[in-house]
Amino acid sequence: MKKILFCMTALFMLAGCESVSKYSTADANAPVKTRMRACLVSEATAKFQSGTLFAKGLSATSDELVTICMKKLALQSSGISAESQSTAAQIIQNLQNFGTAN
Repeated sequence: MKKILFCMTALFMLAGCESVSKYSTADANAPVKTRMRACLVSEATAKFQSGTLFAKGLSATSDELVTICMKKLALQSSGISAESQSTAAQIIQNLQNFGTAN
């Protein structure tokens, strides 16, 4: 798994300006490996863009990305992901309305 992450990071560095969106998307019917790869690419890209991809060592970063993606895929598989997002958006909206009401 670490080799895959290292190769993807190297690919990002070589590709530079090329869009990686074709590698970071997968539909719900895609095989688990494809969805995992898409999640890893997406998370690594987000960390790279925020400047935190290289803040930790390679091992710590790859472990973190794998943990994040495994959690996301588990939640998606159980159907909790969409429900949680909707609930979180609703809570934020309620808090925002409460804050503007005062």
